[in-house]
Amino acid sequence: MTAGDVARPHVEDATDALVDGDQALAPGGARAALRHRDFRVVWGGTFASNVGTWMQNVLLGAYGYELTHSASYVGILFFAQLGPLLFLATPGGVLADLVDRRKLLIWMQIEQLAFSVVLAVLVAMPHPSRSGIVACVLVIGVGNALAAPALSAILPTLVPRQDLTGAVSLQSVQMNLSRVIGPAIGAPIYARTGAGVVFAINAGTYLFAVAGLLVARYESQAEAAIEERGIARLLSGFRIAAADPLVRRILVCITSFSFFSLTFVGLMPAIADHDFGIGPKTVQYGLLYAGFGLGAALGAVTVGTILVRRSKTRSARIGLVSFAVLLAAFALVRSPAPAYPAALVLGFAYFVVITALSTVLQEHLRDEVRGRIMALWVMAFGGTVPLGVLAGGYAVKVTSLTVVLLVGAAVALLLAAYTDLSGLTSGSTASGGGGLSGGSRPE
Repeated sequence: MTAGDVARPHVEDATDALVDGDQALAPGGARAALRHRDFRVVWGGTFASNVGTWMQNVLLGAYGYELTHSASYVGILFFAQLGPLLFLATPGGVLADLVDRRKLLIWMQIEQLAFSVVLAVLVAMPHPSRSGIVACVLVIGVGNALAAPALSAILPTLVPRQDLTGAVSLQSVQMNLSRVIGPAIGAPIYARTGAGVVFAINAGTYLFAVAGLLVARYESQAEAAIEERGIARLLSGFRIAAADPLVRRILVCITSFSFFSLTFVGLMPAIADHDFGIGPKTVQYGLLYAGFGLGAALGAVTVGTILVRRSKTRSARIGLVSFAVLLAAFALVRSPAPAYPAALVLGFAYFVVITALSTVLQEHLRDEVRGRIMALWVMAFGGTVPLGVLAGGYAVKVTSLTVVLLVGAAVALLLAAYTDLSGLTSGSTASGGGGLSGGSRPE
């Protein structure tokens, strides 16, 4: 069955089904994806793990700024955290298509657990080694980079294709609700006990992901016919993407967006301190970041519910325009009161864009190439951001935080024009020739 064969209900019916539970489940919606037991188990386990991860991710920047009062050191930590996605997502994608994804994910979760414990011990010392902290964060980042393509590839395979939109939406919701819950839990713990306890709690949450992966049942993974060897095999995802105009344009868009427009994510501690007068080791900072994460979660769930019948391409383009306006406003705010709602609506627009583009891409792919193409998505979305943060941290020294954010807003506006996928068909190498909808325009 193709996406075009599925009869889609009115928005009102879909909303009633979600709220009241008195309607038939809408194919493609978030609730329809959750009816599948194995998806729920893996999704729930990784959700719990991500809560711990975002306790650590958000407060690591705050801790680094408190330790050094240097935006550059925060940028280095952020790069160590996410930079490996840029360099190791490609081999991770090849592994995700060649080996058992569940086993790969379990081993990588255990590796991250072990080094999160080491990080907790390091920061609990009276005089923590700055270089040691960076090295430990880097090793955790390596495990995340090798696992990320497999996680992106495995969740959509746990639901029927007609429920893929809901699964992708919930994948984004999970990441962003964890950004809300993680800081909300971690900020008061950090304020009272320090970073070591927060990082130790994060180590324990990896066990939830491992348990979910062990309990879920899987169908046999589609075998990838990768004829290339050596470097050619490593780069086979690039070959597939280059031959597919839809995939190529989505990846160019998300790479540019991540590098130029998302620098504020890594520089948030410096922005909060410099522009809003909010210290990084405060509950107020945790609430600011949690508001941004809540907005992002709402944006993601909106794509899988209210906007489930809408063109995903159009949603992405409108989201980019909205993001540009909101980021410009965020750059010009100079007091805490308007910063909180600005962060929330900025997060909303941000993840409408991400979820819509991710849905178009996931619906377009065959399972046997999914790992390699999603590795490129991970590189573009996660791996490019720390490069942008490093560049942004340097640019702040010669210009200002405001200028860096306004440049990001201008780029997002240009990308709204570039991300017009209406002239591109689904027929491609990545989708196996006929695509999901027999060569129709992408949604």
